[in-house]
Amino acid sequence: MHRQNKSFSKGLQVLKEIMRSTKPLTANVLCQRLTIDKSTMSRLVTTLMSEGFIEYKDDSKEIIVSDIVRKIINKDDREKIVEKTSALLDEIFYLTNEASYLGILDNNATLYLNQVDKSDRVIKTRDSIGLNAPLHSGAFGKILIAFGNVNIEKLELTKFTSNTITSVTKLKKEIELVKERGYAIGDEEHEFGLKSVAVPYFNKQNQFVGTIGISGLSVRLDEGTLHLYGQKIFQLVSSSNL
Repeated sequence: MHRQNKSFSKGLQVLKEIMRSTKPLTANVLCQRLTIDKSTMSRLVTTLMSEGFIEYKDDSKEIIVSDIVRKIINKDDREKIVEKTSALLDEIFYLTNEASYLGILDNNATLYLNQVDKSDRVIKTRDSIGLNAPLHSGAFGKILIAFGNVNIEKLELTKFTSNTITSVTKLKKEIELVKERGYAIGDEEHEFGLKSVAVPYFNKQNQFVGTIGISGLSVRLDEGTLHLYGQKIFQLVSSSNL
Protein backbone atom coordinates (compact mmCIF):
# COMPACT_ATOMS: atom_id res chain seq x y z
CA MET A 1 0.00 0.00 0.00
CA HIS A 2 2.84 2.38 0.90
CA ARG A 3 4.53 1.70 -2.45
CA GLN A 4 1.23 2.35 -4.28
CA ASN A 5 0.79 5.67 -2.48
CA LYS A 6 4.36 6.67 -3.31
CA SER A 7 3.88 5.78 -6.98
CA PHE A 8 0.57 7.68 -7.05
CA SER A 9 2.26 10.74 -5.53
CA LYS A 10 5.02 10.66 -8.15
CA GLY A 11 2.44 10.33 -10.91
CA LEU A 12 0.69 13.45 -9.63
CA GLN A 13 4.03 15.29 -9.56
CA VAL A 14 4.61 14.41 -13.20
CA LEU A 15 1.10 15.49 -14.21
CA LYS A 16 1.41 18.79 -12.31
CA GLU A 17 4.75 19.54 -13.96
CA ILE A 18 3.28 18.95 -17.42
CA MET A 19 0.23 21.10 -16.60
CA ARG A 20 2.39 23.96 -15.32
CA SER A 21 4.70 23.98 -18.31
CA THR A 22 4.10 26.54 -21.05
CA LYS A 23 5.61 24.19 -23.64
CA PRO A 24 5.72 20.42 -24.28
CA LEU A 25 8.16 18.39 -22.18
CA THR A 26 10.10 15.20 -22.91
CA ALA A 27 10.47 12.35 -20.43
CA ASN A 28 14.18 13.20 -20.04
CA VAL A 29 13.37 16.77 -19.04
CA LEU A 30 10.80 15.50 -16.53
CA CYS A 31 13.41 13.15 -15.06
CA GLN A 32 15.80 16.06 -14.53
CA ARG A 33 13.20 18.42 -13.08
CA LEU A 34 11.64 15.91 -10.69
CA THR A 35 14.76 13.82 -9.94
CA ILE A 36 13.07 10.59 -11.02
CA ASP A 37 15.00 7.77 -12.71
CA LYS A 38 14.23 6.92 -16.34
CA SER A 39 12.63 3.52 -15.75
CA THR A 40 10.25 4.93 -13.13
CA MET A 41 9.43 7.90 -15.35
CA SER A 42 8.71 5.58 -18.27
CA ARG A 43 6.27 3.63 -16.13
CA LEU A 44 4.57 6.78 -14.82
CA VAL A 45 4.22 8.30 -18.30
CA THR A 46 2.77 5.05 -19.66
CA THR A 47 0.22 4.90 -16.83
CA LEU A 48 -0.82 8.54 -17.24
CA MET A 49 -1.23 8.03 -20.97
CA SER A 50 -3.26 4.85 -20.56
CA GLU A 51 -5.58 6.72 -18.17
CA GLY A 52 -6.03 9.52 -20.71
CA PHE A 53 -4.34 12.35 -18.76
CA ILE A 54 -1.43 13.04 -21.13
CA GLU A 55 -0.44 12.36 -24.73
CA TYR A 56 2.40 12.83 -27.19
CA LYS A 57 2.30 15.96 -29.33
CA ASP A 58 1.78 14.86 -32.93
CA ASP A 59 4.41 12.22 -33.79
CA SER A 60 7.07 13.56 -31.43
CA LYS A 61 8.22 12.44 -27.99
CA GLU A 62 7.10 15.72 -26.47
CA ILE A 63 4.43 15.26 -23.81
CA ILE A 64 1.37 17.47 -23.35
CA VAL A 65 -1.87 17.21 -21.38
CA SER A 66 -4.74 15.44 -23.12
CA ASP A 67 -7.80 17.17 -24.56
CA ILE A 68 -9.96 16.22 -21.61
CA VAL A 69 -7.50 17.69 -19.10
CA ARG A 70 -7.08 20.77 -21.25
CA LYS A 71 -10.85 21.30 -21.27
CA ILE A 72 -11.00 21.02 -17.49
CA ILE A 73 -8.16 23.55 -17.11
CA ASN A 74 -9.74 25.95 -19.62
CA LYS A 75 -13.15 25.70 -17.97
CA ASP A 76 -11.68 26.50 -14.57
CA ASP A 77 -9.60 29.40 -15.94
CA ARG A 78 -12.56 30.86 -17.81
CA GLU A 79 -14.83 30.70 -14.77
CA LYS A 80 -12.20 32.60 -12.78
CA ILE A 81 -11.90 35.25 -15.50
CA VAL A 82 -15.68 35.75 -15.58
CA GLU A 83 -15.82 36.03 -11.79
CA LYS A 84 -12.97 38.56 -11.62
CA THR A 85 -14.38 40.82 -14.35
CA SER A 86 -18.10 40.65 -13.51
CA ALA A 87 -18.14 43.89 -11.48
CA LEU A 88 -16.05 45.63 -14.14
CA LEU A 89 -18.58 44.76 -16.86
CA ASP A 90 -21.30 46.25 -14.64
CA GLU A 91 -19.28 49.47 -14.32
CA ILE A 92 -18.78 49.70 -18.06
CA PHE A 93 -22.48 49.15 -18.71
CA TYR A 94 -23.47 51.94 -16.29
CA LEU A 95 -20.78 54.20 -17.77
CA THR A 96 -21.99 53.79 -21.35
CA ASN A 97 -25.54 52.40 -21.03
CA GLU A 98 -24.54 49.88 -23.69
CA ALA A 99 -24.14 46.11 -23.48
CA SER A 100 -20.67 45.22 -22.15
CA TYR A 101 -18.76 42.08 -23.10
CA LEU A 102 -15.83 39.93 -22.07
CA GLY A 103 -14.01 38.00 -24.78
CA ILE A 104 -10.96 35.75 -25.09
CA LEU A 105 -8.97 34.23 -27.94
CA ASP A 106 -10.22 30.76 -28.90
CA ASN A 107 -8.86 28.98 -31.99
CA ASN A 108 -8.33 32.18 -33.97
CA ALA A 109 -11.77 33.52 -33.05
CA THR A 110 -13.34 35.68 -30.36
CA LEU A 111 -15.14 33.66 -27.71
CA TYR A 112 -17.58 35.71 -25.61
CA LEU A 113 -17.48 34.57 -21.99
CA ASN A 114 -19.80 37.13 -20.42
CA GLN A 115 -22.24 39.90 -21.29
CA VAL A 116 -24.06 42.54 -19.23
CA ASP A 117 -27.08 44.46 -20.49
CA LYS A 118 -29.31 45.86 -17.75
CA SER A 119 -31.10 48.37 -19.94
CA ASP A 120 -34.87 48.41 -20.30
CA ARG A 121 -34.72 48.90 -24.06
CA VAL A 122 -37.18 46.95 -26.16
CA ILE A 123 -34.50 46.24 -28.78
CA LYS A 124 -31.30 44.78 -27.32
CA THR A 125 -28.23 43.11 -28.73
CA ARG A 126 -28.54 39.33 -28.73
CA ASP A 127 -27.11 37.12 -26.01
CA SER A 128 -23.59 36.29 -27.23
CA ILE A 129 -22.25 34.27 -24.29
CA GLY A 130 -20.57 31.12 -25.60
CA LEU A 131 -20.59 32.31 -29.20
CA ASN A 132 -17.56 32.73 -31.45
CA ALA A 133 -16.96 35.63 -33.83
CA PRO A 134 -14.31 36.28 -36.50
CA LEU A 135 -11.33 38.28 -35.32
CA HIS A 136 -11.02 40.72 -38.20
CA SER A 137 -14.56 42.11 -38.28
CA GLY A 138 -15.02 43.70 -34.86
CA ALA A 139 -13.39 45.66 -32.06
CA PHE A 140 -13.00 42.67 -29.74
CA GLY A 141 -11.26 40.58 -32.36
CA LYS A 142 -8.90 43.39 -33.31
CA ILE A 143 -7.78 43.65 -29.70
CA LEU A 144 -7.12 39.90 -29.62
CA ILE A 145 -5.09 40.17 -32.82
CA ALA A 146 -3.11 43.16 -31.53
CA PHE A 147 -2.22 41.78 -28.12
CA GLY A 148 -2.64 38.03 -28.56
CA ASN A 149 0.18 37.48 -31.06
CA VAL A 150 -2.18 36.30 -33.79
CA ASN A 151 -0.67 35.70 -37.23
CA ILE A 152 -2.78 37.87 -39.54
CA GLU A 153 -1.45 36.03 -42.59
CA LYS A 154 -3.26 32.87 -41.45
CA LEU A 155 -6.66 34.48 -40.91
CA GLU A 156 -9.50 34.02 -43.36
CA LEU A 157 -10.65 37.58 -43.99
CA THR A 158 -14.25 36.88 -44.97
CA LYS A 159 -16.31 39.84 -46.14
CA PHE A 160 -19.53 40.41 -44.14
CA THR A 161 -20.36 44.02 -45.05
CA SER A 162 -18.89 46.72 -47.27
CA ASN A 163 -16.96 47.93 -44.20
CA THR A 164 -15.22 44.60 -43.49
CA ILE A 165 -11.43 44.73 -43.79
CA THR A 166 -10.47 41.97 -46.22
CA SER A 167 -6.93 43.13 -47.05
CA VAL A 168 -4.02 41.83 -44.98
CA THR A 169 -2.16 45.10 -45.52
CA LYS A 170 -5.09 47.22 -44.35
CA LEU A 171 -5.71 44.97 -41.35
CA LYS A 172 -2.06 45.24 -40.31
CA LYS A 173 -2.31 49.04 -40.45
CA GLU A 174 -5.51 48.91 -38.39
CA ILE A 175 -3.83 46.71 -35.77
CA GLU A 176 -0.88 49.10 -35.51
CA LEU A 177 -3.38 51.90 -34.82
CA VAL A 178 -5.07 49.77 -32.16
CA LYS A 179 -1.75 49.18 -30.40
CA GLU A 180 -0.95 52.88 -30.58
CA ARG A 181 -4.17 54.17 -29.01
CA GLY A 182 -4.98 51.23 -26.75
CA TYR A 183 -8.49 50.51 -27.99
CA ALA A 184 -10.18 49.19 -31.11
CA ILE A 185 -13.33 50.21 -32.96
CA GLY A 186 -15.72 48.06 -34.94
CA ASP A 187 -17.63 50.12 -37.50
CA GLU A 188 -20.45 47.92 -38.85
CA GLU A 189 -17.83 45.50 -40.15
CA HIS A 190 -19.61 42.30 -39.16
CA GLU A 191 -23.24 43.44 -39.26
CA PHE A 192 -24.84 46.64 -40.48
CA GLY A 193 -26.30 48.73 -37.68
CA LEU A 194 -23.91 47.51 -34.98
CA LYS A 195 -20.76 49.21 -33.73
CA SER A 196 -18.32 48.30 -30.98
CA VAL A 197 -15.31 49.49 -29.03
CA ALA A 198 -13.00 47.31 -26.95
CA VAL A 199 -9.78 47.42 -24.95
CA PRO A 200 -7.27 44.81 -23.77
CA TYR A 201 -7.00 43.67 -20.19
CA PHE A 202 -4.06 42.12 -18.40
CA ASN A 203 -3.67 40.18 -15.16
CA LYS A 204 -1.54 41.22 -12.19
CA GLN A 205 1.51 39.68 -13.85
CA ASN A 206 0.89 41.98 -16.83
CA GLN A 207 -0.01 39.00 -19.03
CA PHE A 208 -2.61 39.59 -21.71
CA VAL A 209 -5.83 37.76 -20.86
CA GLY A 210 -8.57 39.01 -23.15
CA THR A 211 -10.72 41.92 -24.22
CA ILE A 212 -13.50 44.00 -22.65
CA GLY A 213 -15.77 46.50 -24.35
CA ILE A 214 -19.23 47.41 -25.57
CA SER A 215 -21.43 46.90 -28.59
CA GLY A 216 -24.57 48.76 -29.58
CA LEU A 217 -26.66 50.24 -32.33
CA SER A 218 -24.85 52.59 -34.70
CA VAL A 219 -27.51 55.30 -34.22
CA ARG A 220 -26.31 55.71 -30.62
CA LEU A 221 -22.58 55.22 -31.26
CA ASP A 222 -21.21 57.82 -33.64
CA GLU A 223 -17.47 58.11 -34.24
CA GLY A 224 -16.90 60.71 -31.54
CA THR A 225 -18.80 58.69 -28.95
CA LEU A 226 -16.88 55.52 -29.81
CA HIS A 227 -13.52 57.24 -29.32
CA LEU A 228 -14.68 58.83 -26.06
CA TYR A 229 -15.88 55.50 -24.71
CA GLY A 230 -12.70 53.82 -25.92
CA GLN A 231 -10.60 56.20 -23.84
CA LYS A 232 -12.85 55.95 -20.78
CA ILE A 233 -13.07 52.16 -20.87
CA PHE A 234 -9.31 51.93 -21.35
CA GLN A 235 -8.76 54.09 -18.24
CA LEU A 236 -11.30 52.10 -16.24
CA VAL A 237 -9.88 48.70 -17.14
CA SER A 238 -6.27 49.88 -16.70
CA SER A 239 -6.98 51.18 -13.19
CA SER A 240 -8.97 48.13 -12.08
CA ASN A 241 -7.41 45.49 -9.88
CA LEU A 242 -7.82 42.36 -12.02
